[in-house]
Amino acid sequence: MEYRVLGKTGLRVSTLGFGGSEVGYQAVAQKTVDKILNTALDAGINVIDTAECYADGEALIGKAISKRRAEVVLMTKCGHAPLGSASERAGGYATPDWDPAMLARSIERSLKNLRTDHVDVMQVHSPPLATLKDGRVIEVLHKARERGQARFVGCSADADEAVYAVECGAFDTLQISLSIADQEAIDRVLPKAAARRMGVIVKRPIANAAWRHGKQPPADWYTRPYWDRLQKLDYDFVHRGVEDAVAIALRFTLGTAGVTTAIVGTTRPERIAQNIAHAGAGPLPPAEYEAIRTRWRSVAPSDWTGQR
Repeated sequence: MEYRVLGKTGLRVSTLGFGGSEVGYQAVAQKTVDKILNTALDAGINVIDTAECYADGEALIGKAISKRRAEVVLMTKCGHAPLGSASERAGGYATPDWDPAMLARSIERSLKNLRTDHVDVMQVHSPPLATLKDGRVIEVLHKARERGQARFVGCSADADEAVYAVECGAFDTLQISLSIADQEAIDRVLPKAAARRMGVIVKRPIANAAWRHGKQPPADWYTRPYWDRLQKLDYDFVHRGVEDAVAIALRFTLGTAGVTTAIVGTTRPERIAQNIAHAGAGPLPPAEYEAIRTRWRSVAPSDWTGQR
């Protein structure tokens, strides 16, 4: 396992992290989450990222790592009002809510769910640009840091919001989408983040493997924009088979200058070893990496901005 320093935080993090959305949204059994996370920790993955809106994801993760908290660089996000019971959550997603009082309660609830007195990074979750500029949300995070509820604060954002999150100087880390189907950040955001020594956490690093869908997904699917883009990008490697394509996609992202760690979620314990093997193969050969970049530049229109 390769490790990098998460910007000015000084935290030593594995280049491959675990993302908790799938285990929450897909109502994965606790024993399976226990197996996934213990397998990950045993293999050297020390980054776990989740959010208060991932259904029961925080609680599942909190229980799974309760005896191994010291081994984890634990990150979560705030910015969505909670839905009610688990049965109510099954039908939809939590809605954004930027009320400062709600955010403060959300942070306390996350710590309780995660069975810890602090997280290593508390992130604001996909805020609109106007919300960031307002400043009150940032103030809530800074107060959480002052109280010791978070060691560092970050922002999960893309496009214009990501640029502002970097340039405003209020955050220690940035979480952003970057993949073979989402490359805006490479030129527009990462150099700015590097100049400010911000740790960069990449979400959706394999574009949700959207090419797996043989038919066009429904318009409201989370993966639909990437599926549409990949039809036009038509990389040759996506036709080689899912595992080969996943390996190339992950190595592309991890080999991009300025990326510190990439979080990949799964509901299957066996995927942990497979993802580690892909990451362990190292960066793509320069010519192969540049071919993906060149294809993007020749195909991507200006409205292919970073996807939340």
